[in-house]
Amino acid sequence: MDHIRPVPPRGLLLTRVRIVLNGIELIPETSLSVRPGEVVTIMGPSGSGKSSLLAYLCGTLPRAFQAEGEIWINGIDVTRLPIEERQIGILFQDDLLFPHMTVGENLLFAIPRAVRRRRERRELMRQALAEADLAGYEERDPATLSGGQRARVALMRTLLARPRAVLLDEPFSKLDADLQATIRQFVFGHVRAQELPTLMVTHAAEDAQAAGGPVMRVGRPEAGPPAEAFGATRPILSRIRPAAKPRHP
Repeated sequence: MDHIRPVPPRGLLLTRVRIVLNGIELIPETSLSVRPGEVVTIMGPSGSGKSSLLAYLCGTLPRAFQAEGEIWINGIDVTRLPIEERQIGILFQDDLLFPHMTVGENLLFAIPRAVRRRRERRELMRQALAEADLAGYEERDPATLSGGQRARVALMRTLLARPRAVLLDEPFSKLDADLQATIRQFVFGHVRAQELPTLMVTHAAEDAQAAGGPVMRVGRPEAGPPAEAFGATRPILSRIRPAAKPRHP
């Protein structure tokens, strides 16, 4: 009887992913599972491969890197799919709003082409602004917004694209300290409500604490609280050097 390969569960699943640059192993062979609505945090020093891992997931890893391993989202193998078909949303340190577009046009740009009716597209845009407490801002120039407002627009633009998973690349690092807690709550609340598996890389322990999910470390161990302090109580990563060995549930 032929062996039947089990279908991976819902969520984001990395299987035996490995990334090498110029003969140096940045990410050792790694398996990672992120459940729907869960935020898993990866911490590590600069140059340890955190952002390279996100680029591999998105399909934007430069050719200078050698990478292998499978990426599954909700039971679908997206490893070899082009960028636009993976349906992975990402938030960076910078909000990357288009300066030549209004706030509303930025959001409309993200809505999939499958939504054809102009009235429906505009309604989705207005609903997103209302969720971000920015109702009536569709004609505003992004340059006139505060940092917190721009961050909220950037998240809503990502969600309007209807991603199946979300990646966060230190999205709070450039916000003023007094805004970070509010925007963290806004971002994490939305990805949980939409049950999106989310992978975040960061240097900040406060980000990991707010995420509330498992935390692992890559590269050389850093000074700071052990992974267990932030809830890393299951072995979600294999052969990534954690600050402290995770406990089995």
